[in-house]
Amino acid sequence: MSLHPLAVIDPRAEVAEGVEVGPFAVVGAGVRLEAGVVVGPHAVLEGPTWIGPGTWIAPFAAVGGAPQHKRGQEEAGTLEIGARCTVREYVTLNRGTRSGGGVTRIGDDVLLMAGVHVAHDCQVGSGAVLSNGATLAGHVEIGSGATLGGLCAVQQFSRIGRLAFIAGGARVARDVPPFARAAGDRACLEGLNRVGLERGGVELPARLALRAAWRALFMEGPTVAEATARLRAAGLRAAEVAELLDFIEGSKRGLCALRRRYDDAADAG
Repeated sequence: MSLHPLAVIDPRAEVAEGVEVGPFAVVGAGVRLEAGVVVGPHAVLEGPTWIGPGTWIAPFAAVGGAPQHKRGQEEAGTLEIGARCTVREYVTLNRGTRSGGGVTRIGDDVLLMAGVHVAHDCQVGSGAVLSNGATLAGHVEIGSGATLGGLCAVQQFSRIGRLAFIAGGARVARDVPPFARAAGDRACLEGLNRVGLERGGVELPARLALRAAWRALFMEGPTVAEATARLRAAGLRAAEVAELLDFIEGSKRGLCALRRRYDDAADAG
């Protein structure tokens, strides 16, 4: 354990063995730091917050602040950050609200680059990457392995599926399905995230099945609902296709519109 003498650590905080806390950092009451956590100089951690083993908090990060609404202090719940995450400079992570689920949750192996904001009650899946300045409003869900480009903004209650890619500067006002990529203001779907699928370890047969499903959903059928029903009736060739259809059928906000900017067949993935 290496706790700098100029750090301020509340006696009600829980600090495991192997934790490092730099000078002028503040670790408040109700914060629990698991083994191997590193807290950089001038970072501020408020509780109740749990930070998993091996997570690194950069200087000037603000972790575990109260929700940003009028009853923030009254409503404040908890924040959970998984193992081996990286929280870079000036990242702000707010706790959940008691009326909105209670917990803001960050999965394992998540990279939050400089200036990222994650608002109350958001759920960020393991392996996700949020680039510099990306902003999540309250109650947003980000699937595992998804990537958000710099300066993109996601509206309240929107969902972004697993292994999706959101281009830099996009404004996401509706749901983005798993395995898709989206860009623009307002963000529109531009096809499958081919690079993300390969990097995410999705095998070729599943990628081909997703490509065929994408065409059926967004390029051939009169409506997405009818295409979904036809795909299910025909039998699903890959678990990834079932995941895609489940996400679409579970959407409450509706999906981002399709941008027909490229050749449709090539753009499907």
